[in-house]
Amino acid sequence: MRWTKFHLYTTREVPADAEVISHQLMLRTGMIKKTAAGIYTYMPFGWRSLQKLMTIVRRELDFSGALELQMPAVQPAELWMESGRWQKYGKELLRFKDRHDRDFCMGPTHEEVITDAVRRDLKSYRQLPVNLYQIQTKFRDEIRPRFGLMRGREFIMKDGYSFHASRESLDETYNEMEAAYRRIFDALKLDYTAVEADTGTIGGSASHEFMVLAETGESAVVRCPQCGYGANVEKAETRELSKVEPGKEEAMREVATPGSRTVDEVAKLLQIPGALILKTLIYNTEKGLVAVAIRGDREVNEIKLGNALDVQHLQLASDEKVREAIGASFGSLGPIGLPKDVPVLVDRSAESLRFFACGANQDGAHFVGVEWGRDIKPETFVDVLMVAAGDGCPRCEGTLGMHRGIEVGHIFKLGTKYSQAMQCNFTDEVGQDHPMVMGCYGLGVGRTVAAAIEQNHDADGIIWPLPLAPFQVLLQSLNPSDAAVSKTADELYAGLRAQGVDVLYDDRDERPGVKFKDGDLIGIPVRITVGAKSLADGKVEVSSRRERVKELVAVPEAIAGVMERLRASG
Repeated sequence: MRWTKFHLYTTREVPADAEVISHQLMLRTGMIKKTAAGIYTYMPFGWRSLQKLMTIVRRELDFSGALELQMPAVQPAELWMESGRWQKYGKELLRFKDRHDRDFCMGPTHEEVITDAVRRDLKSYRQLPVNLYQIQTKFRDEIRPRFGLMRGREFIMKDGYSFHASRESLDETYNEMEAAYRRIFDALKLDYTAVEADTGTIGGSASHEFMVLAETGESAVVRCPQCGYGANVEKAETRELSKVEPGKEEAMREVATPGSRTVDEVAKLLQIPGALILKTLIYNTEKGLVAVAIRGDREVNEIKLGNALDVQHLQLASDEKVREAIGASFGSLGPIGLPKDVPVLVDRSAESLRFFACGANQDGAHFVGVEWGRDIKPETFVDVLMVAAGDGCPRCEGTLGMHRGIEVGHIFKLGTKYSQAMQCNFTDEVGQDHPMVMGCYGLGVGRTVAAAIEQNHDADGIIWPLPLAPFQVLLQSLNPSDAAVSKTADELYAGLRAQGVDVLYDDRDERPGVKFKDGDLIGIPVRITVGAKSLADGKVEVSSRRERVKELVAVPEAIAGVMERLRASG
């Protein structure tokens, strides 16, 4: 493709509203154009990259046995009412009425539609399993769209759904899809990890997220380099924490701690380690107030807590609310003597504490010498711990490391949540009806391309992994008005295309400096430069964007040199 015939317009200025590097570079390279908040037009240069990703996705999913279909973007409210999500999904669901005053929504996901389609055709266990997917535009009315394609309102997503007669069958397909996703991200040459994750609003019994690792990632993930265990911090587990030395053996007693509100302040005053203090927090939920006690040197994982309480809305209670209910403020709270209508959950990290300290539910006062079973008898200990770097791996003797990641794929074991609600049943061998067991498999198309840029760039622009590059080779003619240069560049262009190479031929009448800057910005993996000076010696320059290694090659050997670099990059 000749640049003069291609719709590609770059800019030097960094857009003021672009906060992350992928958003900046996608705008500067003309990959996308903002149409409205969180809504973008995919321009030809960007669309080529997305298409290459979609080709790889289709290849691996088709190989796994999944079947492609296309579902409507507009969905009737009736289906969402059947599943119970019409009211529950929240304001991200864009609802509207048609001319007949019937309720519809723009699909943010397609569990309801695919379940409706399958229940119409599949009736017997003999027809199962089936695995269906689509690549389609979604819409979620984000309250604050940002980061370009990372968190837009309208986005392209691959979503797939499988239907089974048993959980064992679901496990097989789930494992096949996990393997397919790994092949996809391996093929894209991205540094990624698959982590155990919370199922969130989609629901289900288990899920994994695929995270592209990048310093700018919005999610914190832990990974064990020894066994490969990974999880996002919402789901991460750890081996039992190291035990804390017991405090002074004594009967529980109250001590004054005036002006000491933080764990560090109380620990310093009492001359004990912070880990020997039981920190107590009060949360507001739709079921009322709840108290959570955890070792003083650790933090509460609110996702785990919400799951343990089975609540949808969880928020740290205000100081005013706490004082009204307990009679004391944060910093002096403890699990002993709380009102009967404020249940207490205790994290497992505190289970091994002996003769510890905790708030006395009076400002400026703490109990010391507290013992489980003697002074307080919790109903159960639960895991609501926020895992930290350096904690022990729960699967082996390794140590967990903390990383930043960008979620690009998410797979779920949905179970019967939707099939049961929507009467998507099958008949078994003895004629009994059962709800189908479902799986769900999502992959963000635009988000993956943006994540690849976050992971692959430098101060000058994008450094494309070859499989995602809009073009494989950038051919630059530095002196288009020079007949010899133009002739050589034209011949190389024809020769590369004959080899099946995807070439962007920069034949613009621009200064060499402009072409070099643009070349670095758009980041095509391999570059071949034809200039009058080197051509006088019968040579052209071949270089790689990532390594910046330049080589002067005789013109007859140039195409072979480019092909060798492509093989090395791919």
